Amino acid sequence: MNETLKVLESRRSCRKFKPDMVSGDELDMILKAGTYSATGMGKQSPIIIAVTDKKLRDEIAEENRKIGGWKEGFDPFYGAPVILIVLADKSVATHIYDGSLVMGNLMNAAESLGVASIWIHRAKEEFESDFGKAILKKLGIEGDYEGIGHCALGYAADAPAAPAPRKENYVYRI
Repeated sequence: MNETLKVLESRRSCRKFKPDMVSGDELDMILKAGTYSATGMGKQSPIIIAVTDKKLRDEIAEENRKIGGWKEGFDPFYGAPVILIVLADKSVATHIYDGSLVMGNLMNAAESLGVASIWIHRAKEEFESDFGKAILKKLGIEGDYEGIGHCALGYAADAPAAPAPRKENYVYRI
């Protein structure tokens, strides 16, 4: 089977990560793959914030936990040491689709390198808040961005689960 198709069929969301940091080379390749995602009219509306600083990663996890309504101590990123936050420029009509494709490229590139991933939501709420706006300001990012998702990355602590059976009537041919 083609290597790309193998990756697409084998990638699973990881909910238990080892604490080991993703290597710099692997992270660079994953980020580069994200920048090659298709975007509407080639406008490249998304941006990616790569968080490897543990203190900031933990602050973002805590904010995400609060938004999600979980009990104190829960880590919505499942211990992943790296968080890639995808945001997209709201002034571009296709920004949500563009950012979603970036998320897909990031997760599939990670899988191809043996790095586990999971898409975590609530980036929209985070970056509508003063908390998220402060991160953007600190980075010198100006504009009106919508949080699309967090791509949590790391090395899986457990073997991936088998894929769920594909539902009936997934595809219709004419």
